[in-house]
Amino acid sequence: MGVEVTGIFGLLILIADIWAIINVVQSGSSTGGKVLWVVSILILPLLGLVLWFLFGPRQVKA
Repeated sequence: MGVEVTGIFGLLILIADIWAIINVVQSGSSTGGKVLWVVSILILPLLGLVLWFLFGPRQVKA
């Protein structure tokens, strides 16, 4: 049962990371800022996701 739980958790983290990267790319942040956020999310999937959620660039709704 432990393998299934960690596999599902890993899949959820992967989906959340992809969602975060898409939001970073669509944000109004500078290119350098976008690159920095995407690299941090890719290198540190869970920590990068949490940091992006707390401090990352936000898309401005028109």
